[in-house]
Amino acid sequence: MAKKEGEWAFPVEMRPRAEEWRFDLEHALDAVVGVRAEIPEDAFTSQILGTERAGSGVVIREDGLVLTIGYLITEASTIWLSTNQGHVVGGFPVAYDQTTGFGLVQPLGKLGVRPIERGSISACRVGENVVMAGHGGAAHSLKATVFAKREFAGYWEYVLDEAVFTAPAHPQWGGAALIGAEGKLLGIGSLLVQEKIDAGTIQGNMIVPIDILAPVLDDMVKLGRPNRPPRPWLGLYVTEAGPRLVVAGLASDGPAEQAGVKIGDAVLDVAGAKPTSLADLFRRIWACGNAGARVPMKILRETATKEFVVSSADRADFLKKPHLH
Repeated sequence: MAKKEGEWAFPVEMRPRAEEWRFDLEHALDAVVGVRAEIPEDAFTSQILGTERAGSGVVIREDGLVLTIGYLITEASTIWLSTNQGHVVGGFPVAYDQTTGFGLVQPLGKLGVRPIERGSISACRVGENVVMAGHGGAAHSLKATVFAKREFAGYWEYVLDEAVFTAPAHPQWGGAALIGAEGKLLGIGSLLVQEKIDAGTIQGNMIVPIDILAPVLDDMVKLGRPNRPPRPWLGLYVTEAGPRLVVAGLASDGPAEQAGVKIGDAVLDVAGAKPTSLADLFRRIWACGNAGARVPMKILRETATKEFVVSSADRADFLKKPHLH
């Protein structure tokens, strides 16, 4: 990255330029705000995600409501929001939805930022040019291309029926805005990914599509979470190792660890059926019922087959709740 006044910036040729788009680029970029969060050291997620988190968020309503990626604000005790004009206000973590991955922050003061209109990924085709916008205007925004739209499964018991993948990669992807050719918000940045393309690899970003926000937005604002039963959570971090689904990590004192599952175990069977992929594994777990359901599992440990019944939990019960001071 090129340096400018002591701060990183994309080279000029990588940035979006106003004349290349049919919408007000400056307005769209100004809707992207900075999100900084402080998390207590004894928080459940502090060891994995850290106690200081920084990324972006997007103003989506006239009242200043900010949409971001949930892991930035999970268990946050303090949140600061900053605009491209230099305004900084505190924020309150309204909600984090485990299923979509979205988080909401309500500013505790006026941001002075106009919201961006939400669109749909159905209007965005593979091969289309888009903008990946981080907080900081054009210098922190990237001309990108959608290279895939497909299912995504994350090892932390997370599945999207359809995610968006863009390249080149934005180095500050967390909470960054995916802005389509019409200037509408199409998704929120979640991950850095490495994809195998032909004989080589490509670095890009996985984007959570904006379409899955509308059905849960009102409940998230009113209730702090969607008005649906929580899924069963095992605290099981699984990876695909060739044809096998192998336990690569366990949430400390989570349901799977308590049941006796160990790192290195290969999952052979869930509720009487062999999972065919990471997404299939998690869907079979969720099909066992709501949080609290008992999940029968068969695993291979070295050369021995073992059977467990894991009493699932609501992941939210392990997280610190926000307090409005």
